[in-house]
Amino acid sequence: MKKIFIDGSKGTTGLRLFDRLSARTDIEIITLPEEFRKSPVARKEALNESDIAFLCLPDAESIEAVKMVENKNTVIIDTSTAHRTNDNWAYGFAELPNQEEKIRNSKRIANPGCHASGFIALVAPLVQQGIVSTNTILSSYSLTGYSGGGKKMIAEYESKDRPALFDAPRIYGLSQNHKHIPEMKKICGLKKEPLFSPIVAPYFEGMTTVVFLPATKIKGSIEDIKYIYKSLYTDGLVRFAENNDENGFLSAAAFSDRDDMEISVFGNEERITLVSRFDNLGKGASGSAIENMNIVMGLAKNAGLKTR
Repeated sequence: MKKIFIDGSKGTTGLRLFDRLSARTDIEIITLPEEFRKSPVARKEALNESDIAFLCLPDAESIEAVKMVENKNTVIIDTSTAHRTNDNWAYGFAELPNQEEKIRNSKRIANPGCHASGFIALVAPLVQQGIVSTNTILSSYSLTGYSGGGKKMIAEYESKDRPALFDAPRIYGLSQNHKHIPEMKKICGLKKEPLFSPIVAPYFEGMTTVVFLPATKIKGSIEDIKYIYKSLYTDGLVRFAENNDENGFLSAAAFSDRDDMEISVFGNEERITLVSRFDNLGKGASGSAIENMNIVMGLAKNAGLKTR
């Protein structure tokens, strides 16, 4: 039985991980008493005792935690931004070509960012197949529930005294320096950063990422794009779906409390809209992390996860 340790188990990602994993009988979760939860000595011991350790920490703390690991057999799955563009770490989006094998054979796995997951699922296959040039500057926005902002933002949105401006969606990342942009660029093989606008809305969880493609920016057709998605997303937590709108609408909350992702293509031959829908806490965080753990353990990718 594999021993699992969640370092940072009280954050939103850590809590969801514990919720999903605590129901399983094929693993043993190492837990620390509350008074030792932040103790470097206790954490180091737990990290080195574990077969697989999840890091649910801020970037700087994740980097320090990795330095604590002396057990060469311990697999680290880091949910922070710290190692996502590091070539020495496997990028944990298993549905990309050849990525599952890299994850399976790695001791260091960088879990993708939530917004980045939606963007990469849409864009990376099109760049790899030559539909989108590596020099293209893409335009994208991504709508998320407020749980994506962690405990502080959850408290702000759930406060009875929250500002009236919180009742409507709010754009952020206005400087075009959002922390997910580097991994979007690198993992998709783009030479230029995308124009990206994240948006937080007054609902708890669920995410929709949208990428716009004018015909002048692609080599191929809307049907070519659909074919690429249909061919690639056949096994795993990502799937392609057609005619899945809700009477002309798409809800960003449709995949709340789920761990899978749905890819769709809308528009026409002149203006194409690519859409991914998932849960920012699911395939955008803990669901993806558990999928990576399952791969390392040689299990079905969806073991212990909530999917349709």
